[in-house]
Amino acid sequence: MVSAADRLKSVQTDIREAEIEYGRREGAVTLIAVSKTFQADDIRPVLDAGQRVFGENRVQEAMGKWPGLRSEYEGIELHLIGPLQSNKAKEAVATFDVIHTVDRPKIAKALKAEMTKQGRDLPCFIQINTGEEPQKAGIAPMDVDAFVRECREVTGLNIIGLMCIPPVEEAPGEHFALLEKIAKRNGLSQLSMGMSSDYHTAVGFGATHVRVGSAIFGLRG
Repeated sequence: MVSAADRLKSVQTDIREAEIEYGRREGAVTLIAVSKTFQADDIRPVLDAGQRVFGENRVQEAMGKWPGLRSEYEGIELHLIGPLQSNKAKEAVATFDVIHTVDRPKIAKALKAEMTKQGRDLPCFIQINTGEEPQKAGIAPMDVDAFVRECREVTGLNIIGLMCIPPVEEAPGEHFALLEKIAKRNGLSQLSMGMSSDYHTAVGFGATHVRVGSAIFGLRG
């Protein structure tokens, strides 16, 4: 039976091969192991295998399992990769180390207010709705430049990059290329893009962070 640790090693190897294939430097891509819906006992084998960067979708779920895991393992870096409501900003700032889903002024202001209160300055990504899907969160591509300026210059957030989730039925490459183009013109070097089915492609378009869940932990129940 293939273990989560085995799958982790396979994904790490594939990322390294993609870095070589696309002329990226070794270590250019950070693997975020997406542990949403999995319990602490499922996560420990991946931690034991050396993985320290993890992603969670829900603030409440993360609060339930990560304080205990942080007490057992050093060096954990936790990324919020799911949608955030402004009434969860306090808990999000206290629980996470990086936020990937800043997608509207209200969230940006709430996060900044909580960071100031808590004495934290979390790196943030702005989520772009590259497919302009009505059911999906994220800033429309045409509105990104103004929103980046607002977050940086008015709100004072530490914006380090952009994030996207391409439409399921479309080739991801065109969306990764769009994200890379928008990031470049805004002077942003970090790109959070690519999941279990398409992270290899994302590396070719400049991904600096890939968010991989089922390819490591297996299918969710």
